[in-house]
Parts: sequence; C-alpha cells; structure tokens
Amino acid sequence: MKTINELINEKDSGWKEVKEWIGAAKNKVEILPADPQKAKNALYQTQVTTSSPMGAIVYMTGGILIDNGWIRILGSGNTKLDRTLPEWNKGKSFKEFGETPSFLLIADDALGGFYLLNGGGLGKDLGKVYYFSPDNLEYEPLDITYSEFLQFCFNNDLDKFYDGSRWKNWKTEVSVLKGDKVYNFYPFLWTAEGEDINKVTRKVIPVEEQYSLNMELRKQLGH
Repeated sequence: MKTINELINEKDSGWKEVKEWIGAAKNKVEILPADPQKAKNALYQTQVTTSSPMGAIVYMTGGILIDNGWIRILGSGNTKLDRTLPEWNKGKSFKEFGETPSFLLIADDALGGFYLLNGGGLGKDLGKVYYFSPDNLEYEPLDITYSEFLQFCFNNDLDKFYDGSRWKNWKTEVSVLKGDKVYNFYPFLWTAEGEDINKVTRKVIPVEEQYSLNMELRKQLGH
C-alpha cells in the first residue's frame, strides 16, 4: 500500500477543480468539514491520490450533501454523514484495505439507492458509475465517470432523474435525515403496489440494513 505522503499531492490537488465545480453548481451543495486525522486514515485506506477528484473529496471533506441531503457523496466522515468511503466499502466490495475492489460504493440517496463505481465487477465499462435502483433492484449503467457523476450531482435536473420517487414534503423530511439512515418503503418500490410513492408507508432505517436487504432480495428474486 502507498504511504499517506505518496497519496497527498499538494502541487496538483483535485480539490481546486472540485471546488470550482461546486461554485458553479445549479443544485444545492453542502460540503461537510473533515477531521484531519480521520481524513488521512480514510485516504490511506482508499489508496487514491488527492490529485484525483475522489481522493480530494475523501481528504478534504467529511462528505458532500446534494439537494438537502437527498444524495450523499462519501468522504472521510462527519457527524452528519457518519461513514467513510473505505469503511463503508469494507466487507462489501473488498475484505481488507489495499485490495483492488470489483466496485466501489461512492454515494447513496435517501431513497435507498446506491451509486457504484465499476472496478470490473459490474461490466466491461471500467471506471463508469452505476445506480442500484430501489424501484427495480437492478444495477443501471449511467455511462458516466466519477468526475461526470459529480457534475451530475451538482447540475443535473434531479427532479427529472428521480421522477416518481419524490413524495410530497420530501425536502423537509430529508433535510433532517442523518447520512447513515435511509427511508425504507412498504410495499417495496419495485412491486406494482409500491408504484405510487405517496401511497406507500416509509420508515427510517440504517443504510447498512437497507443495503443488506437489497442484496438479499436480489438473491431471492434470482438476479
């Protein structure tokens, strides 16, 4: 594994570019402050350099919240988003730090959807982002890179992307939702009965629980 000094690139920081993108963003973006020591640990465990946008976000932020916290981009953890990118992936995309993951969970949303960076385990489009959608339990290829995913979060019409998945008063509820929690819907959003988001019941559960449930349901349905 590379040392922390090899991963921190002061001369060519990806953060400068990311900050420019955030400055020009159309959507609401909240940068969560990082704890310097936790940030170093998270960067070391992720093994990406700060010259890349992902490394810069892990090292410089505790995470980034988009659209009142609807999307949570993982960084090095913060009280509002109490997960680091590497710790959240451990046991899911790799067993031990330093291993090359077949995918990387990079962000998720309040709906219980997950964004993954393909490391070879999801298809031949290496380095592209997929969305694990709660309304069909499928990995949907978005055909965008990590940098393009950031642009998607900052500037895309999220109401359009999440059309039919946002209930009345979602902004008020989601803005106070902690970043390690998601909404769990019943009937499930992928069933015919769960099609109308305003008619299903929802409760707040740990994101870990929702992720495990998704994987279990995929198995049961033979995906």
